[in-house]
Amino acid sequence: MVVGDIATGTDVLVIGAGPAGYVAAIRAGQLDLDVTLVEKEAYGGTCLNHGCIPSKALITASDLAHEAGNAEEMGIHADPAIDLEGMVSWKDGVVDQLTSGVEKLCKANGVNLMEGVAHFDGENTVRVSHGGEGQGSESIDFEHAIVATGSRPIEIPNFSYDDEPVLNSRQALALDSVPDSLIVVGAGYIGMELATVFAKLGTDVTVVEMLDEALNGFDPDLARPVKKRAKDLGIDFHFGYGASRWSEHGNGIRVEATSEDGEDTLEIDAEKVLVAVGRAPVSDTLELEAAGIETDERGFIPTDDRGRTNVEHIFAVGDVAGEPMLAHAGSKEGQVAAEVIAGEPSALDYQAMPAAVFTDPEIGTVGMTEMEAEEMGFETVAGKFPFQASGRALTTGHTDGFVKIVADEDAGFVLGAQIVGPEASELIAELGLAIELGATLEDIAATIHTHPTLSEAVMEAAENALGHAIHTLNR
Repeated sequence: MVVGDIATGTDVLVIGAGPAGYVAAIRAGQLDLDVTLVEKEAYGGTCLNHGCIPSKALITASDLAHEAGNAEEMGIHADPAIDLEGMVSWKDGVVDQLTSGVEKLCKANGVNLMEGVAHFDGENTVRVSHGGEGQGSESIDFEHAIVATGSRPIEIPNFSYDDEPVLNSRQALALDSVPDSLIVVGAGYIGMELATVFAKLGTDVTVVEMLDEALNGFDPDLARPVKKRAKDLGIDFHFGYGASRWSEHGNGIRVEATSEDGEDTLEIDAEKVLVAVGRAPVSDTLELEAAGIETDERGFIPTDDRGRTNVEHIFAVGDVAGEPMLAHAGSKEGQVAAEVIAGEPSALDYQAMPAAVFTDPEIGTVGMTEMEAEEMGFETVAGKFPFQASGRALTTGHTDGFVKIVADEDAGFVLGAQIVGPEASELIAELGLAIELGATLEDIAATIHTHPTLSEAVMEAAENALGHAIHTLNR
């Protein structure tokens, strides 16, 4: 028996409870709007449940295990035993704590939570289908809607995620044993992060990438130390090849990879294969055409600097709205959308939007590169400080990489920064703040930084740009 259709109404309907959606819902609730948040699976979305948080938990655990087993130089001799099932259980505990916190925060801010799958039934109506026999569906009328349905891993031909040896990033993070060997298809940030995790856990890792380099899109100077470190960990790379098919072979599988021109092929044997070639928007289930919402050729929903779609009272935030596909960008977009709906003078500004890659070493970027700044017409000056000259980096045993700051030569305003090295994801925040506040090289150089810390490298890079660095040769 199906429960009869129920109709309800709300000021703001948010579809999807990931970092973009739940932030939008909470902010709208804080602004005294009646908010309904629809989620089909788990509060916190992919980021908290299957992406950012669980991957960083396993990165931390694998780093700890690897460092403990490779610290003879420091006088530490150990041979850690890896219990991946226990490691995953700990990771799941972290995830559960965060996702339950999201649910509590939503309720505390007056957000009405609803489980189900939503699709549009007009410009001001969605229908929510509830899972389970006899649960039925209901219609929700809204004044404004915010689409925050996120993204999913791209599946390539002949590599179905329904096949047991073929993994996407979500499945890889849920393994209960360490594979002896693993092929990673894709050398973007997801592929490189997970390749590093498994290599540190003892897996024999091979990376196959159609492009010519790892971490395409990042400055080669940033990617180079990451690739070198990966090779030191025993990761093999095959660039210029795309995975074309797989077959069972012995106790594992054999993956065939073909060059772009189709003339050369490779055959690589492994226990499993992880496909990490990017993510696609979850927009195909929403019946967007019923509301007149337009998408681009890849399914992303174009928006303006307020998060509005082509339908003025419907917004899209997070991965479903396209680049930058970053959790913190989605959260900001959700906040802005809620404020615009409430009549606040809010808009998006990506000038100081940071990005981080949690490889070994880490990468952190914000603002413009030197080349981008020059293309924008700036006369630039750049300062650089290597971690090899950092006392704190030396005491951690992690000295690969550098801090680079790009500024306007005349006024000294910071235009951008790139960091590769230990704790780059944390260090980049200071430089994001510098850009946001319109700080100059002098401002950073004049700010006394605690010694001994990694953050001194930021100060030294600013001083290097000014020509008076103390602990490195000046430019």
